[in-house]
Amino acid sequence: MDKKHNRKNERISPSVTAIIGAVLTLIGGFFLSYNYIQSKKIMAYDYMSNVFYNGNEILAISEGEETKQPIEEEQLEEEVTNNYIGYLTIPKINLTKGFLDKRSSENDVEKNILVVSGSNYPDTDRGNLILAGHSGTGWKAFFNDLYKLSINDTAYITYKNKKYIYKIVNIYTQPKIGKLAIYRNYDKTTLTLITCTNNDSKTQTIYIAELTNIEE
Repeated sequence: MDKKHNRKNERISPSVTAIIGAVLTLIGGFFLSYNYIQSKKIMAYDYMSNVFYNGNEILAISEGEETKQPIEEEQLEEEVTNNYIGYLTIPKINLTKGFLDKRSSENDVEKNILVVSGSNYPDTDRGNLILAGHSGTGWKAFFNDLYKLSINDTAYITYKNKKYIYKIVNIYTQPKIGKLAIYRNYDKTTLTLITCTNNDSKTQTIYIAELTNIEE
């Protein structure tokens, strides 16, 4: 009788089984919820990444009296092509990416880095080439590593068989409101890069680089 009694005591009671089952269910629910929340965060970040670029409006201003000199469109007489007309290279982040004629139908931030309307090509003296690109996740996040750049880092533009060498002189952020201010020296030929701020879906980061040399 004692042996039978001990065997009964060794059995797990139904209440303990129920508690263990409930705990396992809660743990499983937690991980499912966590994965769901993480996926929603990524979707939200990608959505916010598109907020600025859907407008594609640039407010070109700078400090002091320079604001009286707006960016002017060049006289464009050549036929539009959907082939790359130049390349952006940033050695520090191993980036090389082509860009198109700003009038091209493929000049779209959803397909390429965007040559922003109102910007100038590199051979325009004291002009400003403005390139915008996505960061975050996905194949179109061409500017995802720009946040690794610092003042004095180098960027190159290859255009019409010439290499334009730029040095970054300013990095700043602005809120995403469909427009932004570009602070640059209008006595310099410049390159402006724009993308979403790393780990901040509400702001965008602007990188201003000045031309230092041209190689044939």
